[in-house]
Amino acid sequence: MAAKYTVALSKIIKELSLKTVSMPVDPDTILVSSMDVNRPGLELNGFYDYYDTSRIIIFGNAETAFLNSISPEKRSEVLNSIFSKKPPAAIVARNLQPVRELIEATKKNGVPLLSTPETTSGLVARLVSFMNVELAPRITRHGVLVEVYGEGILLVGDSGVGKSETAIELIKRGHRLIADDAVVIRRVSAISLVGEAPDNIKHFIELRGIGIINARRIFGMGAVKMTEKIDMVIDLEIWDNQKTYDRMGLDSEYTEILGIRVPVLTIPVKPGRNLAVIIEVAAMNNRQKKMGYNAAQELLKNLGMDLSDMQKTERETKLDF
Repeated sequence: MAAKYTVALSKIIKELSLKTVSMPVDPDTILVSSMDVNRPGLELNGFYDYYDTSRIIIFGNAETAFLNSISPEKRSEVLNSIFSKKPPAAIVARNLQPVRELIEATKKNGVPLLSTPETTSGLVARLVSFMNVELAPRITRHGVLVEVYGEGILLVGDSGVGKSETAIELIKRGHRLIADDAVVIRRVSAISLVGEAPDNIKHFIELRGIGIINARRIFGMGAVKMTEKIDMVIDLEIWDNQKTYDRMGLDSEYTEILGIRVPVLTIPVKPGRNLAVIIEVAAMNNRQKKMGYNAAQELLKNLGMDLSDMQKTERETKLDF
């Protein structure tokens, strides 16, 4: 069974810069579990069959105009009926003045009432986007996440293979560290993965022989980043003379993380190989492939070979990380 995540209302208030109209309880104790929001059109007319009480309620121009069009007695009745079901909060957009009955109903039922100057559509977009990240399915995996030329590269491999040392070299070359040792990976959409470091080890790197260092304090704020999408996984492994490594790049390899396919490269490690430079080239090459260009295909075409006769394979790699 998938884990259920929540976010405190206080965090939402801070992120969206919401103003408090009434706050009957401590917002730290109110946990929101739904990525969706509710604009109560049908509910204001008494239809509750699909009313999801876990959603934050948004009042915009249309809802406010409707409330002003009905009698105070009817307003009090419908609003008390809605808030008696204990939604986590209600937000009034566009700095609209809440009707008296709305304030009374939220206070009576212990539901926080907030406001914002944002348009209703803008508020909904920001709130849903924020909740999609905060409530996204997630896993924690061993590895190092770095940003190289705008590409999020997840370095994996056995302990001691040189992931952290490679990350230090990349930082010195102007790239940025997101996470070392443990990477929290979130599925923020049907096609996107975002990685970050756990809060307690953010910006720290372990270097054997030296110990723990703080990359932000040694290399500066420009050397670190809070989150980054994951565009590619690079598996670092000790060079195996008995193994044949890809020398053309026609075949594609991928792994699945939280149901999303991510390209994988296996890079052998041995003395004399500059891993930082290789990873820089891999990042730029991955970007070119996403834009539709494949150097191996162009080379074969220049050599007069028929690409239609070349058998391209796509295989899944199960990574133990």
